[in-house]
Amino acid sequence: MRNIIIMSIAMLMLAGIAFAGDQLVITGSTTVLPIAQACAEDFMDNNPNTDITVRGGGSGVGIAALLDSQCDIAISSRDIKSSEVDAAREKGIEPVEHVVALDALAVVVHPKNNVSKLTTEQVKDIFTGKITNWSQVGGANRKIVLVSRDVSSGTFEVFKDVILKGDAVHESALKVASNQAVATTVASTPDGIGYIGLGYLNKNVKDIALNGVKASVKDAQSGQYPLTRKLNMYSNGNPTGTAKAYLDYIFSKEGQAIVAELGFVPVK
Repeated sequence: MRNIIIMSIAMLMLAGIAFAGDQLVITGSTTVLPIAQACAEDFMDNNPNTDITVRGGGSGVGIAALLDSQCDIAISSRDIKSSEVDAAREKGIEPVEHVVALDALAVVVHPKNNVSKLTTEQVKDIFTGKITNWSQVGGANRKIVLVSRDVSSGTFEVFKDVILKGDAVHESALKVASNQAVATTVASTPDGIGYIGLGYLNKNVKDIALNGVKASVKDAQSGQYPLTRKLNMYSNGNPTGTAKAYLDYIFSKEGQAIVAELGFVPVK
């Protein structure tokens, strides 16, 4: 029986396969967090003497922790930046990327909102403040409430690069710290709009079609959906020991089944 202690932004888990007394620290993206946690729990069943600590905080937080040798694996919903790679190498760290899943970023509104589709250009204009009322995109005559992620978020980085084309989110946007916080805020805000990972979609929000395509596993795999991204884990060099065993498990049939069960897109 495993013991799980919930911390403020972390969950301490026992996990492993034949590595007595080993420890592994995983830090970063709130999008990749459910995958990291669920696989750690399952991985643990084989050896309760291995401790895996899984923390959120955002992709930028995870990569910074890897650079500062504060974690063994950084989890990130964006690719590591060239500036981060340069900074890592200056510290003797060699980031190695492991793509554990794919994800589609769903643009979501309140279920009672009658808008069901937008173009990527309209979404850009909404989040940069050029479109401020739902009536401008076929909805009710009501002011749009923007819900976005904080700047340390890999989800925000991908949204900024793909949808905003580098432009800034309007200053009126509510900035929250996780996918779940975006979903919860939009669900309680009738005129809200936000964006979340595919695994966070639920009945309390409505995902809208982008350029005529809704976020789905099928359309993320085919590339038809315009907001598809990689979900990454980064190790310092090629992983060994418990880190290698853990990553091998994620890429196994069982690990990729967990990815699919959580609503993300398997890579194998």
